[in-house]
Amino acid sequence: MVPKRNSLRIVGGVWRSRRIQFADNPDIRPTPDRVRETLFNWLADKIEGARCLDLFAGSGALGFEAASRGAAHVTQVDRNASVAAMLELQKQALQARQVDIVCQDALDYVQQAREPFDIVFLDPPFATDLDRQILPALVTRRLLRPPARVYVESPVDRILEFPGSLDCIREKTAGQVRYQLYALEDEIV
Repeated sequence: MVPKRNSLRIVGGVWRSRRIQFADNPDIRPTPDRVRETLFNWLADKIEGARCLDLFAGSGALGFEAASRGAAHVTQVDRNASVAAMLELQKQALQARQVDIVCQDALDYVQQAREPFDIVFLDPPFATDLDRQILPALVTRRLLRPPARVYVESPVDRILEFPGSLDCIREKTAGQVRYQLYALEDEIV
């Protein structure tokens, strides 16, 4: 069977091999299966029961994968109304009660959020510097519950500087994409 355009496969968990559709939007750059498999291997001992935040949700690949693998709660944030509507349809198709879809700008969401997260997925459009704005806000607003993990995708040639309380514990590249996993080991002072 040939996969439909604008669809992807959930790699693991209770929805393993299920296909989800995503909005026809040129700004959406889904995290490839192989990268997601590596990421969730890195998170294997952290994902069960975790509160996850998927900023710039786009295809929903990271958030739905987290929910499939046992995350207790996943908040997917995307500012594009048609993208958020498609995420809502996929949530209903999967009967993913632990997933919330929020149609809002990611930086605005971070500025207003009140509850901390165990895992944050940060995959902003590469042409922006939103990763450099959001990471410090996650730390200063105390939205990371130790020992939180923050996953970041960025162009391979971008050098990112993060708040001192985040340490890079894993890093790989795939084509023109660098993907990194950061840990917040100590409580924020």
